[in-house]
Amino acid sequence: MLSSKKKTTLIVGLDIGAGSIAAAEMHINGSAALSQAVVAPLGAEAFRDGEIGDSDELSASLRELFERHKLAKEVRVGLASQRVAFRKISLPPLESPDELRAAVMFQAKEEIPMPLESAVLDYQVVGGTQSGDGAKKIEVAIVAARREMVMKLVGAVRSAGLRPVGVDLSAFGMIRALAGQGGNSQAGTPDISQTGGTTEDLTPATLYCSFGDVTNLAIARRFGCLFARVSHAGFERIAARLSERTELTLDHSRQWLLHVGLRTPLEELEGNPDHLAAARECLQEGAAILVDDLRLSLDYYGSQEHAAPVGPIVLCGHGSAIDGLADKVRNDLAQEVTVRLPQALADLPKTQAARLTLAYGLALDR
Repeated sequence: MLSSKKKTTLIVGLDIGAGSIAAAEMHINGSAALSQAVVAPLGAEAFRDGEIGDSDELSASLRELFERHKLAKEVRVGLASQRVAFRKISLPPLESPDELRAAVMFQAKEEIPMPLESAVLDYQVVGGTQSGDGAKKIEVAIVAARREMVMKLVGAVRSAGLRPVGVDLSAFGMIRALAGQGGNSQAGTPDISQTGGTTEDLTPATLYCSFGDVTNLAIARRFGCLFARVSHAGFERIAARLSERTELTLDHSRQWLLHVGLRTPLEELEGNPDHLAAARECLQEGAAILVDDLRLSLDYYGSQEHAAPVGPIVLCGHGSAIDGLADKVRNDLAQEVTVRLPQALADLPKTQAARLTLAYGLALDR
């Protein structure tokens, strides 16, 4: 988590994206229980590509959402931008927290592509390795974001009358929301960061992909994140492309994309034939870009030393509701692909639950 957190009874996970805000209110008391889950519209200029466009408009929309639904004021906000850096480093085992922090900060100067004095940085031990000569090392995930970007987000949230108790990487919320859901998710096993696991642990990692405003990609083994990146080529870019080609509004474009999907023959679908054809073409282009992003991430991660084998791919987020998308990814990458939702959201409409997945995970303690 990029900023400090405190214990609270009610907390709201807040996932802000282009066109909408997703909020999941959780009751935290030893265990976590979902209290409310809502999605509200957001003006097109308020937020885009994972960053604030209009702080005043965002604050006003947040204030209205929280007042209308009487949501708790304590929030944990997600961060998903290409200006956030994720790196995984190896260090000798260090028992002292002070020694670990000093070692991380020293190596971060070389690994993080921004001046550390202008960054907000956090780190977590995510596993361990053992070299051929028997020397043990720990693996540490480092996340850094530009301070001005984080403070702008925190400022907009505070201006809405809310109290941010944490700013977290959205990819971490995605992992928390979905690890433990589904048959191949290693449910019930401990976090590798708590076990000191080594490469002798052959548990495969999972590639998680939230296809929403932006595309959040993360590779994790159990709950430990091993790799993360953000791509701007998300569902929202496809909707914008369709809007440009047809003069549909962005909201109508999103609805058309979900209506058309990638599976059903166009002649079997109702609607304007030109809109149907344009939506299918935009979806095919967007799906091809998504597959390329996934392949690039798998290839890059696999080239790293001590990379864990990657098993299934799990899709989530608003765009995961596109009919036939999982089949497209499965066929092109020749890997197991599933669409997954948190069990706590299972009673909600599919598209709403998909949009709320990251917000739900952000509300959970790590």
